[in-house]
Amino acid sequence: MENILEIKNLSKKYKEFELKDVSFDLPKGVIMGFVGENGAGKTTTIKAILNLIKKDSGEIKIFGSKLEDNEKEIKENIGVLLDDSFLSEYLNPVDLNKIMKNIYKNWDEKLYFKYLKDFKLPEKVRIKDFSSGMKTKVKIIVALSHHPKLLILDEPTSGLDPVARNEVLDIFQEFMENEENSILVSSHITSDLERVADYITFINEGKIVFVKEKNELLNSFGIAKCTEKEFETIDKSDFVKFKKNKYEYDILVENKTDFEKKYNIEVIDKANIDDIMYIYIKGEK
Repeated sequence: MENILEIKNLSKKYKEFELKDVSFDLPKGVIMGFVGENGAGKTTTIKAILNLIKKDSGEIKIFGSKLEDNEKEIKENIGVLLDDSFLSEYLNPVDLNKIMKNIYKNWDEKLYFKYLKDFKLPEKVRIKDFSSGMKTKVKIIVALSHHPKLLILDEPTSGLDPVARNEVLDIFQEFMENEENSILVSSHITSDLERVADYITFINEGKIVFVKEKNELLNSFGIAKCTEKEFETIDKSDFVKFKKNKYEYDILVENKTDFEKKYNIEVIDKANIDDIMYIYIKGEK
């Protein structure tokens, strides 16, 4: 499978935080969910990919080329949504269109106004008078309206109501009907990722914990609930981490089927992405 994005040993050190040897690939035709708690390194990674911050070491390739070698052409084919994306709030959407069509050679005015209509956004109201959810919709529309091949999105559905979130997710799936396209999406709303993502990349304290196919992750991982006496019989190599609660232990296991065969534990629940992240970050080994 051909990769649209390749990251090898990406590192960036700040005074109180370090991104350490981050490596993962994003194949064509794939939506990859990028998860981790606040401060884990998601936004730092995304900004390094886009050459918005200078990396200390490592290699990043987009469409097979280093961004710094061919930045203008590569960015023509990337749609970006960042929390601090700059859109002058004194513009209205009509004004914004006039600017964007002079920035992107593939800017599609017809598509842009179609998205405005679909999202029920007023064309002649200044962006500063929009709600936070409406502002997010405008950013998403701008990211999509020049026919990019790669979308890089940081919290794209944050601040949106459930109806708007589903509309946005539908648009992302429509974008993926072209199998040459890919999306890297960072989000705290993991239920959205469980709906649309093909792969999940989990970062914690600046390091990649895993890159896994989403269905494999959700079907394989589980949380075994047991007493202290039962916990003492379990080999440490058979679980990822555990969380001790008042009356029982929650044990994160990577293969619940194998664990169930080996141990006589009555309750082994399916684990969602939030469960996996929580026990991995807060649990013990």
